Amino acid sequence: MSDSPDRAPQARASTMRWVPLAIVAALGALLFAGVLLSRNPNRDALPSPLIGKPAPAFRLPVLHEPGRLVTDRDLRGAPYLLNVWGSWCPACRDEHPVLTRFAETKRLRVIGFNWKDEHADALRWLEQFGNPYLMVLTDYDGKAAIDWGIYGAPETFLVDAGGTIRWKYVGPLTDEVIEKELLPKLAQIDAQSVQGKPL
Repeated sequence: MSDSPDRAPQARASTMRWVPLAIVAALGALLFAGVLLSRNPNRDALPSPLIGKPAPAFRLPVLHEPGRLVTDRDLRGAPYLLNVWGSWCPACRDEHPVLTRFAETKRLRVIGFNWKDEHADALRWLEQFGNPYLMVLTDYDGKAAIDWGIYGAPETFLVDAGGTIRWKYVGPLTDEVIEKELLPKLAQIDAQSVQGKPL
């Protein structure tokens, strides 16, 4: 019995030897998870709570016709792609040729959503790089963007004919994203429309 008090400190010392190893293992697991997540190009995107819900109501001026206001109801009747951009956005410049090629297919109405931009800067940017948009809505103060859950540019939304948001992509569109994500979602909308199912 005289040696039992000595065993408790030895047991604690033995246990303490494993603590640094456990910490290193936990950090290694976190690092591994981070590497896996970094392979996802859309990793910064939060799932939008608006998918499957009506597009937020808005009443915004048209860039090229400042006296004209367009509402969400005005855009209903056919699907459209709402593309958020700004002349101040470097990634929007990378996306622009891809968006232009897609708009030229006339597969879908492409509506611009110019966000927190100066009027003259937005016009100059489109003159320089070309205008792929059927119409450009302007959200000078960013209030409409809050309702859409927009937190960066570029962002893109697919809205069906009934005004329901069906898809969202955060970041610059690429040919691959259009081919593998947007077009299948659009085909699904078209199929449901033909079958007479509610969108």
